[in-house]
Amino acid sequence: MRIGYGYDVHRLVPDRKFVLGGVTIPYSLGLEGHSDADVLLHALADALLGALALGDIGQHFPPSNPKYKDADSMELLKEVYQMVKKKGFKLGNADTVIIAQKPRLVPYIDKMRERISTEIQVDKDQISIKATTTEGLGFTGRQEGIAAQAVVLLLDSNGNQGL
Repeated sequence: MRIGYGYDVHRLVPDRKFVLGGVTIPYSLGLEGHSDADVLLHALADALLGALALGDIGQHFPPSNPKYKDADSMELLKEVYQMVKKKGFKLGNADTVIIAQKPRLVPYIDKMRERISTEIQVDKDQISIKATTTEGLGFTGRQEGIAAQAVVLLLDSNGNQGL
């Protein structure tokens, strides 16, 4: 078994679509970033990479590379998950949390879980997504940005005891 942790933050800005967990959510602001800035998928990808000591998404998909300008973060996550499988591992489960004052995310969580599980071909019950606020405190409370955290458990799909 391997455990990985990921964390990401993106600033909220006007005139940008708001994509979270691979789902476009109607909102007056969007997340700023070189890619589509899907903070949840970035945290999840970093957790997967971290579990296998493969660095982070910035190393694999650098913002300096124009190829990743406005990239679909779901495609990046799928590529990361292929790296996991190539190393002989599979997802046991992922537990994630989105930290945002607004918008209200509960109506979209099930759709995010469904989209992620479908795209990386795992059972929906292996993907947990929660949302919380910071009670108006900090940069998320002031609605300056959104953060996400992810923890993953990877299982050796070959029955080996390690890398």
